[in-house]
Amino acid sequence: MSYIWLGMLAVSLVCAFFSGNMEQLSKAVLDGADKAVNLVISMAGVMCLWTGIMKIADKSGLTLIISKLLSPILSKLMPDYDRDSPAMKAVSANITANILGLGNAATPFGIAAMKEMQKTNKLKNSPNNSMIIFVIINTASVQIIPTTIAALRQAAGSVAPYSILPYIWITSVLTLISGIVIAKIFMLKG
Repeated sequence: MSYIWLGMLAVSLVCAFFSGNMEQLSKAVLDGADKAVNLVISMAGVMCLWTGIMKIADKSGLTLIISKLLSPILSKLMPDYDRDSPAMKAVSANITANILGLGNAATPFGIAAMKEMQKTNKLKNSPNNSMIIFVIINTASVQIIPTTIAALRQAAGSVAPYSILPYIWITSVLTLISGIVIAKIFMLKG
């Protein structure tokens, strides 16, 4: 990845030099840096808010309730693990964080889930079917409240940052269903 960024930087510098646009390039670099800092600050506020809400949801037992609601579905999708196993608890926590739109807060749970799943994986050098299904579920990331997207839209000046909710729900559910169906078809053939 470093080479790609270095290549893009080098091409930009060479093109700006030969086209006589070094001043515009310098201005764009400074404007981009300013916008990046503003975006990070606005995102940090939203992420702190929702991470705090996730902690409250966890302490109040909401994540446990969601976990129990998801348990019958997850046990069918990931039969390699018991409902009460540490792996399934981490999977449920990850999915709960994703449902609440906390992608960054969901990442540690996803890593913990994969570590727990790997502990009992018979094939140490490749994922089992349950691990593949988990990656699909995590990647599709069905969100009720897509906080990160809303924060990005708000930072970009959107008057109604949550107006995209129905579209996000539809596309993420369709993506999830498609991914699981395709994976199951390949699992049956393999």
